[in-house]
Amino acid sequence: MPSVLFVCLGNICRSPLAEGALRAEAARLNLDIEVDSAGTGNWHAGEPPDWRAIAVARRNGVDISGLRARQVRPADFRHFTHVIALDHDNLANLRKLAPADATAELSLLLDHVQGRAGQGVTDPWFGDEAGFDVTWAEVTAAARGLVERFRPYDRS
Repeated sequence: MPSVLFVCLGNICRSPLAEGALRAEAARLNLDIEVDSAGTGNWHAGEPPDWRAIAVARRNGVDISGLRARQVRPADFRHFTHVIALDHDNLANLRKLAPADATAELSLLLDHVQGRAGQGVTDPWFGDEAGFDVTWAEVTAAARGLVERFRPYDRS
């Protein structure tokens, strides 16, 4: 079974939105995928997602209000099959944090969206609610790309 950990800086905006989007897409297609999110920093550990992230997810039929921020741990690199960064800075930090026995595949989230490889997800933290709509659109497109990658080949 595939397992995915989404990682941004504080785990209160982009990565919980990505977690919610992938959970929703996997549920819609009845796919068994383990999904979690974390931050490279610990500033918000234990806190719920930013209220703007909760609001945009809710407007799109997804409840992320029960999620709580946590910091990425060395064990995550062995537990998850995929550790997916939301931007280049976090990907670089993940490469530094990964233990020598890491087994997870590292990538950027938008690498899973056709025509967006190598790009980072828009960080809405310093903007208004409209920025969260842009981020939601990006993480939703990536969730669709990921489930296509993880869906068993079935032509029946």
